[in-house]
Amino acid sequence: MTDPVVADTRRLNSKPQDLTDAYGPPSNFLEIDVYDPQIVGVGRNRYTTYEVRMRTNLPIFKLKDSCVRRRYSDFEWLKNELERDSKIVVPPLPGKALKRQLPFRGDEGLFEEAFIEERRVGLEQFINRIAGHPLAQNERCLHMFLQEETIDRNYIPGKVRKNRYTCACSMYIYFYITLIQS
Repeated sequence: MTDPVVADTRRLNSKPQDLTDAYGPPSNFLEIDVYDPQIVGVGRNRYTTYEVRMRTNLPIFKLKDSCVRRRYSDFEWLKNELERDSKIVVPPLPGKALKRQLPFRGDEGLFEEAFIEERRVGLEQFINRIAGHPLAQNERCLHMFLQEETIDRNYIPGKVRKNRYTCACSMYIYFYITLIQS
């Protein structure tokens, strides 16, 4: 008779964690905040802009700290570009709020503080989900959106430089962020 196969249940030997490991900066990080909404313009030409700040140490990004001002239509542009040129499933943006644009409303409509804050949170979730995706990190439109003052809508779509190390780091961060959000 043969012995039944028994699974090895011993723990892996790991290095004990010290305070520097536990509370030090992460080896790879990508942080994007959408904040400081500002209403620009007068009358029917009013719109809201948001500050988009990115901090990272990922080698795929040429700037490690950037801050740009974007409006909702810029987020729509990014979503459309990614849907057209990349092979990723692009998450939805917060709604367009067409009812809030109707005349003769008793409130501020699109410029009501609660609505602006709700939209800001939705835009922050959207851009973090996109930027955390390893395939999206290679798209030129994402780099332009996050790091350049103005968006060149006549740019030539394509990928930014890519190497094995960059892909491995990106995959690690993507799965880490996905794990945290679930």
